[in-house]
Amino acid sequence: MDVLDVKEEIIQRFKWRTATDRPFIVAIDGLGGAGKSTIAHHLVEELQSICTVTLIHIDNHIVERCKRYDTGHEEWFEYYYLQWDIESLINNLFLPLHNRALHLSLPFYNQHTDTICERDMNIEANSIFIIEGIFLMRHEWRSFYDYRLYIDCPSTIREERVLQRDVYIGDFITRLHKYKKRYWPAEKYYLTKENPLAVVDSVYEVKSTIY
Repeated sequence: MDVLDVKEEIIQRFKWRTATDRPFIVAIDGLGGAGKSTIAHHLVEELQSICTVTLIHIDNHIVERCKRYDTGHEEWFEYYYLQWDIESLINNLFLPLHNRALHLSLPFYNQHTDTICERDMNIEANSIFIIEGIFLMRHEWRSFYDYRLYIDCPSTIREERVLQRDVYIGDFITRLHKYKKRYWPAEKYYLTKENPLAVVDSVYEVKSTIY
C-alpha cells in the first residue's frame, strides 16, 4: 500500500459515507518517527482535488508543561496519560465534529511561552478532516473516526529518525535518555494496551526511509 492506494480508499469511503452532513474524519496514527506528518501532508495534496481538506496535528493540542512533568508519576505515564487532556479533546474536537458543528474552538499549545491559546476553526460539512498524531487509537477516541490508518514503521528506522530529529531536547545522550525513560516505554504500553494494528482500517508499511 502506498499514498495513492490510501487516497483511493479514503475517496471511496468518503463517497459512500452515510453521514453527509458532517466532515469525514480520518485518523493517521503511528509511533514516533513513523512518518505520520509526511504521509498526512501527501494525502492532503492528493485529496484536495475532490473536496476541502483540513489537517490538524494532535501534538499542537497538548497541555502546559506543569501538567505533564514532575507530577509524581513515572515519565511514561505522564507522556501517555497527561500529555493531552483526553476528555477536553473529546468535548471540544470529537463530539462537535460528530454533532455537525461547523465551527470549532480548539486549544493550541505554544511551546515557546508554555501557554494555551484558543483558536477558532471553520470547517465544511462536505469535507475531509484529517487528524495526525500518536496514540490516536486509544479507546477513548477511536470510535469517532470514519477511517483509521496506522503507519507501521520498523523500530530501527523510527529510533534513528527521532534521535537525529529532536535536537530541541539536548545533545544525543540527553535525547537517548529521554526516549528510553519517557517516550519508548509509553509507546510499548500503547501497543500492548490498545493494539492499534488490530482496530484500524488500513496499515501503511514503511519499508525504508523513503515514503
